[in-house]
Amino acid sequence: MSELDIEKPGGEGAPALRVQTLGGFCVWRDGVEIAPTAWGREKALHLFQFFVTVRGQYLHKEQIIDRLWPDLDLERGDRDFKVALNAVSSVLEPARRPRTELRFVQRRELAYGLNTAETWIDADAFEAAVAAGNRALPGDVAAAIAHYRTAIDLYAGDYLLERRYEDWSSAERERLQVLALGTMTTLADLLVNRSPLESVRLAQRVLATDPAWEAAYRTQMRAYMAQGNRPLALRTYQQCVEALDEEFRVEPLPETHELYEEIQRQNATRSGHASHR
Repeated sequence: MSELDIEKPGGEGAPALRVQTLGGFCVWRDGVEIAPTAWGREKALHLFQFFVTVRGQYLHKEQIIDRLWPDLDLERGDRDFKVALNAVSSVLEPARRPRTELRFVQRRELAYGLNTAETWIDADAFEAAVAAGNRALPGDVAAAIAHYRTAIDLYAGDYLLERRYEDWSSAERERLQVLALGTMTTLADLLVNRSPLESVRLAQRVLATDPAWEAAYRTQMRAYMAQGNRPLALRTYQQCVEALDEEFRVEPLPETHELYEEIQRQNATRSGHASHR
């Protein structure tokens, strides 16, 4: 994206800093994209991404150093932290006067953290859209679908994928991925009869990420049935059997097998009616 343009705050009073973490990392300050080269030092970029990851928390400098650069001794860690923090400040607040308070990364006594009141983050907007969809159910299915679609549009890819080998980012990445897969499956369920093709595509997106996500197979089977495509529904069940066996050496849940048998019965009934014509 060249600009964060999905459910973004705008206008007077909007957060000055906007951060994209899903499907690629990018930062906008007052609507202007910060060039990747502006960060200069890699440690500065790591430090800011860490603050984004632990947003809502203020951590002591020693805790931050231990999480980000555990191999450094205390003296070098302290020096590198100060240099990185200064670089982050220069990138985010190039016009800040010396000895004035930091605006986006703040200090509370001996702890540091992100000023979330001044920062919009796509991962937070994604979670908010999911929560809004959950609140809309079961009374307002149309509203739930709209919120879930917004959430999935925001989920452009995994969280900070460029930091996938860093321990400090893995828990947040996995948490958001599980939430996204669950949301896609829920939306696919709601669309089985409204838009079976979209339902199939959502289920396939889930299974491309996690081939053992069994609920997505059931949804895909129902969506194929809504299209009148029994062969693909039955084939989806076989794919489920193979994936679960390969991943966990287990059989599908009873509800998945019952759906398969129901499709078989419908198929046999259809064949019986055809033979009596």
